[in-house]
Amino acid sequence: MRILNQTVGVILFFAGGLLGHSVQAQSQERIEIRTDVQKRVDSLFVQWDKPNSPGCALGVIKNGELIYRRGYGMANLEHGIPISARSVFDLASMSKQFTAACVVLLSQQGKLSLDDDVRKYIPELPAYGKMITIRKLLNHTSGLRDYPDLMDLAGYQLEEVTNTRDALGIISRQKTLNFNPGEEWLYSNSGYFLASVIVERVSGKSMQAFAKENIFEPLGMTATMYLDNHATIVPHRATGYELRKEGGFQIKMSNWEETGDGAIQTSVEDLLMWDNNFYNPKVGGKALIEQLLTPGKLNSGEKLQYALGLSVGTYKGLDMISHGGAWAGYRAELIRFPKQKLSVVCLCNLATMDPSRLAQQVAEVYLTDQMKQDQNIDVGPSGTNENVKFTHDELSRYLGYYRNPADETVRKTILREGKLVYVRGPENETELAPVTHDKFRMVDVPQHVMVTFTLAESGKVSGMQVIVASGKPTMFQSFKPAAPTKEQLGAYAGTFYSEELDVNYVVASQDSQLVVRIRRLEAKPLSPTIADVFKNDDIGWIRFTRDNRNAIVGFTLSTGRVRNVIFEKR
Repeated sequence: MRILNQTVGVILFFAGGLLGHSVQAQSQERIEIRTDVQKRVDSLFVQWDKPNSPGCALGVIKNGELIYRRGYGMANLEHGIPISARSVFDLASMSKQFTAACVVLLSQQGKLSLDDDVRKYIPELPAYGKMITIRKLLNHTSGLRDYPDLMDLAGYQLEEVTNTRDALGIISRQKTLNFNPGEEWLYSNSGYFLASVIVERVSGKSMQAFAKENIFEPLGMTATMYLDNHATIVPHRATGYELRKEGGFQIKMSNWEETGDGAIQTSVEDLLMWDNNFYNPKVGGKALIEQLLTPGKLNSGEKLQYALGLSVGTYKGLDMISHGGAWAGYRAELIRFPKQKLSVVCLCNLATMDPSRLAQQVAEVYLTDQMKQDQNIDVGPSGTNENVKFTHDELSRYLGYYRNPADETVRKTILREGKLVYVRGPENETELAPVTHDKFRMVDVPQHVMVTFTLAESGKVSGMQVIVASGKPTMFQSFKPAAPTKEQLGAYAGTFYSEELDVNYVVASQDSQLVVRIRRLEAKPLSPTIADVFKNDDIGWIRFTRDNRNAIVGFTLSTGRVRNVIFEKR
């Protein structure tokens, strides 16, 4: 028996040794694979991963665990504090999903209905003749003008302290809507700000207190808060930055205290708990998640991609849930691939960064074998159709100015180093890669965007259409900018007042161009587009109005999220 035991022991020793060697080899292989993935991910952030640059906190979540967390760049340049997964960032509009969750929780408690009239809780809001429901606020189909745009047009600066009273006041002064409720989808921060007012009035608690009690504490999100007081100390907070024209960086922070549309402060580590709640909901149960992920509808029955504080769509053939944010020097994104149980969190503290694109690129590293490339487009590595070649003269036919008559948006196309470039404004342009002889694809943008040029019977380019993902085309008409004389410019000069904004704009002719002054701010130049219409990239589009004697009597002012604010000449 002793001989048998010794033999068995020898066999087990060798077997154990071989098994241990095999496990070790497998472990080393896993480490090598993970290291290779990390290197590919890290390479996406290399330009910010240094001690003299702001950057990002990254989190990759798989099956409920942070499989990779990393900080790139500095949370604070003054004190040399690096970014980590514990660093706290302002989520900006990514906060909207938390606000929507608060509203749904109140509906679960029987304290409101998403189909209630907003004026039931906010009677100071004007009656526009059509009911605006809470659901329309959360779906961005209310028609309400965007309050940050309104406050910007009124001359408010990020450095000023503004609060609920200021925002509610300017929203309540608006005499008209952008459109009738439910007829269109147009992103508006006003809806989510008003949702936070409703939460506070119905619950009797501040947005921060209600969310802490009902979401943050139950999920263990100890570093998360709604920042409703600019003087609050936020532990581990990263400072927001922007680029300086002279080079380097400067601080870009906000003292606005409104909540709902933004204001969440949190970290990658805390967002792990929030992400897990979508799979194993401790807060709100499955009913909460189902409501947050149910897309809205227009009055026509058209289904939207936007649900409640979240966009529900696809990316390269995979279902994806997402929402980003941009405010002051902060940029944020969380994308979730529910079927793969993989999420990517990217929180940045530099205004020029694009965390949405970065998060998608990180996801591609992990899911590339499951993603589909664009179909029916023969493209090379740069996104260019290798079979379509243009000469300089052929590309030149597409150069010029294009105007969207629906909202006066102006775009320009230029040539740079033999490539066609789509220009939205200063430092905001995108290369166009050819797909066919009249169709181009935008390069290095978060979504699939196609630009198709249209030709008149003469063969000249008459316009273009821009399609984002699979959405409706935005139509632009080719035009030649007006060139008013110095004398003609002088006719536009004067002081113009808006009751809705409670502000004067002083328009003057200066150095053969129009400029406008708002409060104590620096004069802004106005560029002519078509007759009586001028634009400024910071303000928007001004359309002057005339009386029956052809004299200038006022103008309307529009931005992407605000339409036709009326100014009258004094």
